[in-house]
Amino acid sequence: MSIRIRTALATVLVLGLGAGPLAAAPAMAAAPSAQATVSQLSGPDVKALENALRELPGPDATAALVRVGGYGSWHGSAGVHDLQSGRKALEGARFRAGSVTKVVTSVVVLQLAAEGRVDLDGTVQQYLPNLLTDAFEPITVRQLLTFTSGLQPGSSLGPDNAEGYENRFETLTPEAVVAASVAKGPYQGQGEGPGRKQRYSNIDYTVLGLLIEKITGDSYAHQAQVRVLRPAGMWHTSFPDGPDPRIHGAHNEGYQKLADGTVVDATEWNMSDRWAAGDMISTTDDLEKFLFALFRGELVPQPLLDKEMFTVPDIPGAVMSAGLQRFDAGGGQILWLKTGERPGYSTLIAATRDLSRTLVYSVNATDAKATTMNPVGERIVRAAFAPPAVSG
Repeated sequence: MSIRIRTALATVLVLGLGAGPLAAAPAMAAAPSAQATVSQLSGPDVKALENALRELPGPDATAALVRVGGYGSWHGSAGVHDLQSGRKALEGARFRAGSVTKVVTSVVVLQLAAEGRVDLDGTVQQYLPNLLTDAFEPITVRQLLTFTSGLQPGSSLGPDNAEGYENRFETLTPEAVVAASVAKGPYQGQGEGPGRKQRYSNIDYTVLGLLIEKITGDSYAHQAQVRVLRPAGMWHTSFPDGPDPRIHGAHNEGYQKLADGTVVDATEWNMSDRWAAGDMISTTDDLEKFLFALFRGELVPQPLLDKEMFTVPDIPGAVMSAGLQRFDAGGGQILWLKTGERPGYSTLIAATRDLSRTLVYSVNATDAKATTMNPVGERIVRAAFAPPAVSG
């Protein structure tokens, strides 16, 4: 992969990341434990993938779990379960998938559209009549899906490297998050308004979660389970039970670097303020199953899938479709991906449209919400999508 591609990846994959400088964490002893299975000669570059995980734990991450699929497969893990014991990281561990949740939310909405229960050109004002004030222009469901609603961000529990950590056991309901956005009013200025600009934000998918519940008369979590998780065979994926801050089942500890440089255990954290925009807990195996089921048209009818999830809106600078991000890696290789970051956990799902190469990783980043891509994640991406080295 060229320097140009590497630089572009480091820039474009930060969609959804929070602000904050990436300072050095205390040095930690390396404990690699990568393992691989290769099924075809045209498979991934195993040596490059193993090298990408070789210095874990380190200043940028304590562990990493990786699955590469498509033409040939590889899976590996490295680092530690926790810093106190130094035990080997669990390869099948559960983790917070962050904004990868949005892809699941998008699938549920598109299924409702395929069933005729939601019109993508219908408006928020139509489906949730008391949510917005008269200050807002009509906002369509499609504009929520593509981050072009013009809604301002809602409330949060604070930056993850500051007061957010102190508030990690507090509860902030989706209704409160949206109410704070509505109170700000729409973005003002020339060129503003629904459908005119693409701004990545959690607020659009929080509103979509409310829409799903209104249309179905059911909880978002249950609809996601019966419509997406079960059909895709994602048996180890779940959503928190309300404000429950725990990750149930086997998992590796997550750590967050605070503003003063202190590294704290961030494994337990109430994700109620993220909800349908970012509270899912999953595994690399489950997310790989999700990628294949989604791209093969098993979850969303193929015509609707191509039109909404594999088409970016015709807006200057737009890179997001209905839940996915389009990235031109050069050489004719187009990736469709989604990142997700929560304290202690950085996640990515990515694939070529024909599924010739897929990647899922969870990196236990010590500053998952940094403004630059985690170096371990960047190494994994470059290794996964580069052709194998030819010897001889």
